[in-house]
Amino acid sequence: MNARTITGAGALAVVFALGLTVTPAEASTGSVALAAARSQLGDVYSQVNPQGPNHWDCSGLVRFAYGKAGVSLPRTAQQQYNATARVAPANRQTGDMIFIGSPGNIYHAGVFAGVRGGKGYMVNANTGSYRGRKVVEAPVTEYTAGSPRAYYGRKLK
Repeated sequence: MNARTITGAGALAVVFALGLTVTPAEASTGSVALAAARSQLGDVYSQVNPQGPNHWDCSGLVRFAYGKAGVSLPRTAQQQYNATARVAPANRQTGDMIFIGSPGNIYHAGVFAGVRGGKGYMVNANTGSYRGRKVVEAPVTEYTAGSPRAYYGRKLK
């Protein structure tokens, strides 16, 4: 049998198709978490069975995504916020966790997907009917209209 090395997004696609996890030596924690979250795009939002495999709430999706990267997180968005190190918006990286609310009242979480066209994007289990109550990749500004703020967090192993 001939062996072939697969790198980049192709490697991550194979990893998740096979249900495997990878180590940081093979890919960064954030890139693995983001790929895992994106693998659930289109799955339905649910508070009844919020931890997958095809039904998610926001924190269940984040917990699943980081679990694929070997990072253990608590269950709720507020608990996840409390368990991570704060990252300044200027220092955020693709794959960081993103939290919406205020420090004592974090009510939404997702995985930061980078900046495109001057807008930050996140993968999250969306509760709004305007996007179909499902896992989506959407602009962060859709969740911060008015007074809520976005906070960024990072947790490595």
